[in-house]
Amino acid sequence: MSAYRVVYRTTGSTGAPTTASQLVVLPRSAARRLPVVSWLHGTTVYRKDVASENPASGDRLAALLLASTGRAVSAPDYIGLGSGPGLHPYGDPAATVSASVDGLRAARALVRLDGRELEPRVQVSGFSQGGPATMMVGRALQEGAADGYFRLGALAPVSGPFHLSAFEAAAADDEIDKSGLYLAYFATAWNRMYGLYRSPSEAFKPPYDQEVESLFDGNHTTEEIADALPPASKDLFTADFLDKVREPSGVLKRRLRPLDTTCDWKPDVPVGIFYARGDKDVDPVNSAYCAAQLRHQGVAARVRDVGDVDHSASVGLALPEVIRFFDAATKAG
Repeated sequence: MSAYRVVYRTTGSTGAPTTASQLVVLPRSAARRLPVVSWLHGTTVYRKDVASENPASGDRLAALLLASTGRAVSAPDYIGLGSGPGLHPYGDPAATVSASVDGLRAARALVRLDGRELEPRVQVSGFSQGGPATMMVGRALQEGAADGYFRLGALAPVSGPFHLSAFEAAAADDEIDKSGLYLAYFATAWNRMYGLYRSPSEAFKPPYDQEVESLFDGNHTTEEIADALPPASKDLFTADFLDKVREPSGVLKRRLRPLDTTCDWKPDVPVGIFYARGDKDVDPVNSAYCAAQLRHQGVAARVRDVGDVDHSASVGLALPEVIRFFDAATKAG
């Protein structure tokens, strides 16, 4: 296999031009046309903890595994992570889609330099944050993104928070693991994008209100942030802000809606949803929620429990299942 860090042009959450980075892995293959997978990563706070930068990244390992099956892999770092400038617009639909679709364009340009071509049909998979991203990118491809060349081949999200308003409310109630960290990342990122509070003291208790925003600058590791902040949301946030998360209104409610409906459309390709019943970060009910939205649209998704394991372990168990699912989708045509 050959692996490349690729920096490419794209657009951010406001549509302004920017650049992003990705890992592109190409299989050792004599084939002139390569099947392609878009692999979309989960929540990442430190900009160097992405596939293109960190050799030990789980997402790099995922990309290498997928490429070992003869597929080319585009693994975007998203906006504001990896080599990309600025801050990561965590979960923003427009930025998620642009970085991923433009990553596919860049991967195609790289492959063509070698006299080869990528197959038009893209199989899309992703873990955690990458679960809803999988559905958003899949929808964009089905609706004709990527200059009409690429089209959707199959969807296989893993352990995704498909009902984000419920996920954040559970974090506000400390009903999930790492609740304080998840909610703090969400609050600071969404405040930059959408204006959830006027000053940090409205959302965060002292003394954390003085430092929390600087901790989520992309240059602090998860361990550094966890050491600086209390693990429980009740010890980190003001009661008023937690109530706003539990019962969102105004701009927060409007911005959450697209991330509560990432599965509410009709894919014309096979869909497999993978989760772990032991997941304490993203409750398996999220996968059932996604499947129910698809069922309402007339789509019967395959829903697969990979075992009584935690969130981090679920992706390792799911990936071989995802590969088998993609192989079957390819044979089905």
